[in-house]
Amino acid sequence: MSINFTEKCKELGISPSITRKRIYEYLEISKNHPTVDEIYQDLIGDLPTLSKTTVYNVLSLFLEHDLVEAINTSNNEKRYEIADHPHSHFTCRICNTIYDVPRVSTTYDSNQIPGFTIENEQVNLIGICPSCMKK
Repeated sequence: MSINFTEKCKELGISPSITRKRIYEYLEISKNHPTVDEIYQDLIGDLPTLSKTTVYNVLSLFLEHDLVEAINTSNNEKRYEIADHPHSHFTCRICNTIYDVPRVSTTYDSNQIPGFTIENEQVNLIGICPSCMKK
């Protein structure tokens, strides 16, 4: 793991349970930006008492403490990843692979959206990846 999960949990005041640690480790090695269902399906063999509700609850806790980020994709699937560096995402509309790409930012004219405070910006690009372009 890139961070000491147990130490990080202690700093944040949360219990570093086995289930939380396994979900975090899974996200750390998974580069496919998994959904709750994918996390559940991949971990149920190792954690027989795991439920989808537990996965949701652990991810909510991780989101609250900025350990993970939720990615909203074009097909309304919420996916998750470790919050380790700012970046944008590119989703291939053919193979549905989600790629991390260098951060893309936009500029806002505060006169066009008065009264709003932007706290987070996610840029999701959609197109065709190089592998699919070759096919």
